Amino acid sequence: MSRKGSRSRSTAVLRPAADPSADAARRSMPAGLRLLAGVMTVGVITVGVVGAGPSAVAAASADPVVSRGVTIPAFYTPPTELPSTNGALVRTEAMPLGLSIPGLDGRPMPGTATRLMYRSTDSAGQPVAVTGAYIEPSAAWRGSGPRPLVAVASGTMGQGDQCAPSFALQHPLTLTGDTVSVGYEALAIYRLLATGAAVVVTDYVGLGTTDRLHTYVNRVDEAHALLDAARAAHAVPGASITAASRTGLYGYSQGGGAGAAAAELQPSYAPDVPLAGTYAGAPPADLTSVMKGIDGSALAGALAWSISGFAQADPDLRAVVDANINATGRAALADASTMCVGDALLGYGFTKSSKWTTSGKSMGDIIAADPRAKAALDKQRIGTLKPSGPVRLATGVQDDIVPHSQARQLALDWCEKGANVTYRAVVLPNLGDKILTNHLVPLITDQGDAISWLTDRLAGKAATSNCWTMPVQP
Repeated sequence: MSRKGSRSRSTAVLRPAADPSADAARRSMPAGLRLLAGVMTVGVITVGVVGAGPSAVAAASADPVVSRGVTIPAFYTPPTELPSTNGALVRTEAMPLGLSIPGLDGRPMPGTATRLMYRSTDSAGQPVAVTGAYIEPSAAWRGSGPRPLVAVASGTMGQGDQCAPSFALQHPLTLTGDTVSVGYEALAIYRLLATGAAVVVTDYVGLGTTDRLHTYVNRVDEAHALLDAARAAHAVPGASITAASRTGLYGYSQGGGAGAAAAELQPSYAPDVPLAGTYAGAPPADLTSVMKGIDGSALAGALAWSISGFAQADPDLRAVVDANINATGRAALADASTMCVGDALLGYGFTKSSKWTTSGKSMGDIIAADPRAKAALDKQRIGTLKPSGPVRLATGVQDDIVPHSQARQLALDWCEKGANVTYRAVVLPNLGDKILTNHLVPLITDQGDAISWLTDRLAGKAATSNCWTMPVQP
């Protein structure tokens, strides 16, 4: 498992051969998913490169990093030395939003964005540079208290540096011959900005920054990155938030897991962040269950991202992967590690991980049978700690990618610990097995209620737990 920086620091992308079964899987996609993938690849967009001034970048002499035909701006290359304090800014620069219009008062709508890099601490206790973006809203805050802050944890974007959420805010659609990236989180972010709340978005550990691989769904890494983004936002030049500003966390899918983990770790890791409430939509709380959900699904590429990320961070899991992966699997992991969601849908949709192992068993079965690997995933379980502040947890009852049952179990685990939990089961018909619709549609249908709930918390209104009225099913 090579480090991302050494793999992609070149003027051309070295792209290992894809899983041969992927082409057949792609041909067997349901027509609806093929149409979705086609829509994502229609159109032409020029991927702009944001240059940073010499004073902004520590390693200006390094060769540019190119990931699947996209040059990663020099801003995303971390310096050799980081500040000593978590959440401290490393550098900032103005960042144009890809979807922005002039306001009547001359200010851009929905706000003014700043790209940022800040220090965090990873799951091994080592300092790490993380990038993201802060957006100062044009809308006024009309609730009580000073303008609040929402720290947004994006849903799954991919593992290539070009998939970074901050990059997607500038380039809502990135389309080259090798990559497809869609900034779908802009809808939620812009709706939050419309309330008058400031927004800071984290790119997570290793996504965007060119020194390491993105540690996909690592609960400690993503929780720390999210909480430290909230800290860093206060130091952004021109930010109108104050020390008294309430902070909310918002995320769905991978972002829901990040927000849930951050709410659990805030008391010990970031007690200085005044957390008023957390929205955690479809959180992957039990990765053993989630691995089974995504294996063979439209988003099977995410299984490769989780395997590669955890193999990088955990020596025990790395040993298990190395002992069981075959040549096809190694090529698939390397290939997927530079992909965004659009690429993964097209390249590995409906691939089964049994094609990647020497035994023909699925990676989920191999990990479940190995005490070392199982222990590594058990450490990622969300729900063992009581979250700070009120939490709204929503999950689609038909979700078969991030299974509904494990998300509901998280709500029960928190309720048993005396947490203030608002649980919402999004009841919809089955919209298609394993093709992402059962996972994505609740994101949209619940979004308005989720933002309203979080806005009330940011305004200082109390939340009422429904732990004791939660129905047995769903």
